[in-house]
Amino acid sequence: MSTEAPETPPAREDSRRGTLTSSRGRLADPIFKWVVTACGTLVLVILALMVLRTVSEAWPVFAKEGFFGFLIGDEWDAGSSRDEITGTYGAWPFIYGTLVTAVIALAIALPLAIMVAVYLTHLAPRRLAKPLSYTVELLAAVPSVIFGLWGLHWFLPNVLRPFFEFLEGTLGWFFLFEGPVRGVGYLPAGIVLAIMILPIMTAIIREVVAVQPLEQQMAAYALGSTRWEVVSKVVLPSSFSGIVAATMLGLGRALGETIAVLMLIGGSQSWGASLFGTGSSMASHIAATFGEASPEGRTGLMAIGVALFLVTMIVNILARVIVWRLGQHTGDAAV
Repeated sequence: MSTEAPETPPAREDSRRGTLTSSRGRLADPIFKWVVTACGTLVLVILALMVLRTVSEAWPVFAKEGFFGFLIGDEWDAGSSRDEITGTYGAWPFIYGTLVTAVIALAIALPLAIMVAVYLTHLAPRRLAKPLSYTVELLAAVPSVIFGLWGLHWFLPNVLRPFFEFLEGTLGWFFLFEGPVRGVGYLPAGIVLAIMILPIMTAIIREVVAVQPLEQQMAAYALGSTRWEVVSKVVLPSSFSGIVAATMLGLGRALGETIAVLMLIGGSQSWGASLFGTGSSMASHIAATFGEASPEGRTGLMAIGVALFLVTMIVNILARVIVWRLGQHTGDAAV
C-alpha cells in the first residue's frame, strides 16, 4: 500500500493563494496610507519650520520698525551691532524692484508664450513642431547665471542699449522712459527675466491648448470660421484658466529669481518710476549683501526674506483662487 500523502486539489491551492494575496493586500493598504500621509505631512512641517524660523530671526527688525513700517519704508541703513537693532530698515525699494521686474517680464513673456504655443499646436508642420518644442523647453535647463552673463556682456550692450537710447530719444518726455540710460536697470533685468520664464509658460499653455476638444474647433470651421476666429474665440477662451495658471507660475519664478537680476538690475538701494533707473530686488539684495553683513544686517536680510515669502505666498493664493473661480464658470475640473 502506498504511504504518499494525497495531493492537494487545485481548487484548494488556488483558495490558499487567494487568501494569502488578500491578506497581503489588507496589510499593504494601511501601510500605503500612512506612508503617503507622512510624506504629505512632512511637506507641511518643513514649510512651517521655515516660516517660524525666518520670522523668529527677523522679529527684532519688525519689533523696531513695525511690520508695515518695514514694508513701506524707503531707507535701508544696516547697523553693525550684535545684540540690538541700531540701523534703519525699510524694504520698499527692494519690494518695488521685485514687482517692477516681474511685471515687465510677464508683460513680455505672456503674449510670446501664447503665440508660440498656438503656433506649435495649430500652425507648425509636424516635422517642425517637435524640434521647436524641445528647443523652447531646452531654455528652461539653462542656469540663471548663464542668462545673467549673456545678458550683461552681449545682449545688453549690443541689442538693448541701442534700443533703450532710441526709446529715451523718442519717448523721454514720458516718465516711464525718462533718461538717462545707464545700461543696467529695471528694464534689462525684466527683459532677461521674460526670456527665462518663457519656456515654462509656453510648455504649460501648449499642453492646455493642445487638449482642447477637437469637436468644438471642427464645428467652428464648419460654420465658416477662419483659423484666427477658431483660435481667438474657441481655443483661447476655453484655455483661459490654464493660461492664468501658467502666468502665475511664471510670476512666481520671476519674483524669486536672484543671480540674473543681481547682474542686470544695478544693485542700488534707490527706486524711481523710470524703467531705465537702477535698483535692487529682494532676492538680489539678499544675495549681494548677505556674505559681508553684520549680525544685525543679517537680521534685516531675514526680514526681507519674510517679505519675499509673503509676496510669493499671496501670488500663489491668488492664482489658486482665480483658477478655481474660472473653473467654476467654465466647468473645468482640472484646477
